[in-house]
Amino acid sequence: MTADQESEATKQITGYCEPLSLRAGEGITYYASSHAPGSVNLNLVRISCGDPTRSGPGFLEHEVASDLPDTVELSEQALTPGSFASVDLAGVRCGVNVVLKADVRPTLLERDGCIFSLAIEDGGIAAELCSLWTCGGALEGRTPDASAGGEGVLEELRWYRLVVELDLPNGELRWTATPLPTRSPGRDLLASTALTGWCSLSSATLRLGQVRLAADHADSRFDGRIADPSLAIDGRTYSWDLSADMAAATVPPSAGDRPLILHQLPTRAVPGPRWDGTHQRWTDDPAQWDAIHFHHDDLYDAGWDSTAQLTLPADLPSGIYAFRVSGDAGEDRVPFFVRPAEGRPTHDVALLMSSATYMAYANHRMLFEGADFVGARTRLRPEHEYVRQHPELGRSHYEKHPDGSGVMFSSRNRPVLQLRPGADGWNFTPDTDINAFLEHTGLGHDVIADEDVHHDGIEALSPYRVIVTCSHPEYWSTAMLDAVEEWQRNGGRLMYLGGNGFYWRVAFSDEWPGAIELRRAEDGVRNWQTEHGENYHAWGGEYGGLWRRNGRAPNELVGIGFAAQGFEKATYYDRDPDALESRAAWILDGVEDEHIGTSGLGGGAAGQEVDRWDPLLGSPQHAVILASATTFGPDMLRTKEEFEGSVAFPTPDPYVRADMVFYETPGGGAVFSVGSISWFGALARNGYDNDVARITENVVRRFAEPEKFDPPS
Repeated sequence: MTADQESEATKQITGYCEPLSLRAGEGITYYASSHAPGSVNLNLVRISCGDPTRSGPGFLEHEVASDLPDTVELSEQALTPGSFASVDLAGVRCGVNVVLKADVRPTLLERDGCIFSLAIEDGGIAAELCSLWTCGGALEGRTPDASAGGEGVLEELRWYRLVVELDLPNGELRWTATPLPTRSPGRDLLASTALTGWCSLSSATLRLGQVRLAADHADSRFDGRIADPSLAIDGRTYSWDLSADMAAATVPPSAGDRPLILHQLPTRAVPGPRWDGTHQRWTDDPAQWDAIHFHHDDLYDAGWDSTAQLTLPADLPSGIYAFRVSGDAGEDRVPFFVRPAEGRPTHDVALLMSSATYMAYANHRMLFEGADFVGARTRLRPEHEYVRQHPELGRSHYEKHPDGSGVMFSSRNRPVLQLRPGADGWNFTPDTDINAFLEHTGLGHDVIADEDVHHDGIEALSPYRVIVTCSHPEYWSTAMLDAVEEWQRNGGRLMYLGGNGFYWRVAFSDEWPGAIELRRAEDGVRNWQTEHGENYHAWGGEYGGLWRRNGRAPNELVGIGFAAQGFEKATYYDRDPDALESRAAWILDGVEDEHIGTSGLGGGAAGQEVDRWDPLLGSPQHAVILASATTFGPDMLRTKEEFEGSVAFPTPDPYVRADMVFYETPGGGAVFSVGSISWFGALARNGYDNDVARITENVVRRFAEPEKFDPPS
């Protein structure tokens, strides 16, 4: 067995579930696959803490009685990535010719890609009649009996007007690809000649099956953009306006009666060949955005057969749960979140799971491909090694597609390997440490998720007096922010126990459930950035990028905002000299040392990514700064949006700090924010007998009391 085979053998089983968050009493479906087929044990478990490292209190889960079968048979279920579009032409007869016209912009000519294919029906069975491919940059026609290349080579990132004709009486497949002019006279000088070619074709009267753009060839799906497609069949015309219904999974016909069906979530709201730069927002002149970008690695839905279905008991306590499978092939857990049943009592406190952030990081490759803020590693956990071995799992918002374009869509309708207890030092596993802390307090709490807040708005939050965030609530939709803002105005108490929160704007679409859209526009810490004309979401038309650039800096909601990042070491907070005399002194009850959080994950409670109080960005002036962390290592640098020129920053940099703040909000509410992702890693030290846990417990207990907070005088 090779080293690669050994590493892959450590992880054989994987899966996902739908939905990710649901109410007790509702149904959930589990999907699993194993590279070593066979019988495995299946259990429902409740996860108290999913962190097996020394920074947490220890891994802890509880088996829960359920109607799941004791064992299930697993087999290998394939993943077939690659987006494409199809038109169902069943019943349409053709005896003379078919003409396809479209504008095409290839973006990855180093691999063969099928631009389109046409199938015919024969007794209800569809068989491919012909297809057109990019092969080493040339265009090649293929039929079941023949293939032939044409003249000339395509240029990447250039638009061509493609005309493909099926001349049935003469038995020919002909094509022409004419370069469209660019803004560069020099570039156009040697690219004025059309590419042409032909291939023999069996002549017949056909009953058409399907036409597929960026065709459904699993091994060679097309990378590039297609715009303004039309199809003429014996004088009948079918066409589609690709700028219409941007958030939909189908494109309605502009001529004819056959919609264009989109598969595996290709990218929309990207400029077509007629974009001239006069507008940046696609809603101002949609006709300039009549293109769709297809990628051979797009994966929206794994489409697996279900392994098990479960209706949760209506009295099941809210919490973090998982499907756990175990057997000779190994073990796997697929987590999900359970809210109280509709109409059932709730606790006063709720932990808000960062499900949008989990989607943004889904199957991220930073640990083995490297990133601008983290180096590649050779020793990987089994889950990361599995992602490395199986690129067909799809990518996260932290990668580019192989053609260089940023990954704008990410889905959880596929195995998400980092959404596993202990799999990742970011996000989900650390968030279970906060869940374990809340269980330790004995107050009782419920669990809700980002998607619940997006879809249900204020109704998801209104049952709760206290909302506790997770360690890294980075990705937020407009509906989510609106709900939290309204809840705060109604007297809600918010505990922000992380850093780099409320940072990027994302969008959801009801027609693509389980996915989010991200446009990394105009600044911010990012591994890629949007190209020209791509800053506005397809789903809803909102401007993408940082919430800070969209007029809603996190400082306005939680008093602090992203200031710096660095991963070499964490450090401690220094208590503010006036903190013990402030109206927030109760938060420090039982904390005697002026240094707070002197040990924990990485060395202290302040680290990784940190936030600071800044009234210029909307931090409330009446906020009490209880403590600040400043003694970071040299790698802790201002975040990119803080740079306003090529200047040398002072050392130490006064803008590089984590601020712990408290302030009152309308209706007797309040906010407590710690400004550090590393806070979670200091909670469980010494069996929760430490200053970080004491501060957090002081706040959650007082916030849970009905007594209102009075505005400062």
